[in-house]
Amino acid sequence: MIGSRLHELRVSISRLFPERQLYLRSGADTKAFSLSTQLQASIAATVALAGLWLMAATGYLFVQPILQRADESASVKTKNYYERLIADRQARLDTAVAQLSGGQGGVKGVAEEIARRHAALAMLLTGVKGGNIIAPISPDALKTKSPVDQIRSVQADQERMVVAAEDYARTRADRLRMAFKLAGLDSAASARNGGADALGGPLIETKDPRALAAVLDIDTGFAARIQHAAHDLVETRVLGQAAERLPLAKPVETPVKTSGFGGRIDPFTHRGAFHPGQDFAGAFMTPIESTAPGVVSFTGQRTGYGNVVEIDHGGGFKTRYAHLQAISVAMGQKVAIGQRIGAMGSTGRSTGVHLHYEVWENGRVQDPTRFLKAGDYVQQNN
Repeated sequence: MIGSRLHELRVSISRLFPERQLYLRSGADTKAFSLSTQLQASIAATVALAGLWLMAATGYLFVQPILQRADESASVKTKNYYERLIADRQARLDTAVAQLSGGQGGVKGVAEEIARRHAALAMLLTGVKGGNIIAPISPDALKTKSPVDQIRSVQADQERMVVAAEDYARTRADRLRMAFKLAGLDSAASARNGGADALGGPLIETKDPRALAAVLDIDTGFAARIQHAAHDLVETRVLGQAAERLPLAKPVETPVKTSGFGGRIDPFTHRGAFHPGQDFAGAFMTPIESTAPGVVSFTGQRTGYGNVVEIDHGGGFKTRYAHLQAISVAMGQKVAIGQRIGAMGSTGRSTGVHLHYEVWENGRVQDPTRFLKAGDYVQQNN
């Protein structure tokens, strides 16, 4: 097939460029040159390539001025935007200086107004767990400055606070999302269903940053950044609250893992069987702790498990602690993360002292190792 196509191509080229004889006569001498098909085809290809190059170069000469004008236009627009932004900030600074110079309330009144606005900004960027992650500039540091320098220092401090809030929220949220991923969970769904506190307010709900700019008396661009930073902080808080309700802690203080989740050889039948949890070896009466806050949903004996404590953590999550020697909680009791709920033993279908630990999500047993890895990751990055 390919051979016949090549043969047809050679025939077509031979017809298009048949062999020609070229005679050059000079006086009585005559010289003959033979122009082969290959030579003629090569000359034609060279001429065609030269023509294409000439057309491309000519087109570039026509298009280049158009592209250059477009770049210049974009540069002018960008320059004008930043000039307007700088002029707006300078105008606000001039207004503040004029207030100081004109005696409208005096230096003390303007300073108090600036302090109130600065304190309001600090409150908006409060840390996820209640403490300020970004400390505002100390009032004592402003006392030695001139009024104009005070205003400039406060503006620079506001910029620093917003940048710090953005960095903190982004880093913390990324770490929490990674913890959810290690646990095999969807962070967004867990945040929606994890019982996090209801949040809201004008700062987060306002879609138009101009409203916030009017309240704080700042330019719209800076107001949009404050909105974005505050939104990220709230998202971080919601993810953190959802993570705190997940069974990410260790059920024993110094865990020694033995038989893991999944298929194994049953120690009694010596046949293949499914192991629905993670076993931890330890000394007799080793304290067993709750791996997340919740409500005790069951205490007592279950077939094969011996003495058992089960805790409902909400959001579809439940943990089970089996083979206990002693139980320290009662049904309906609220427990905190790390609270002692019993002691390690060997009750039920057990070959020795150990804890059998299970994690359930929406009625389906899960691999506890995923949650333990996620918990270790959160602890390491706190």
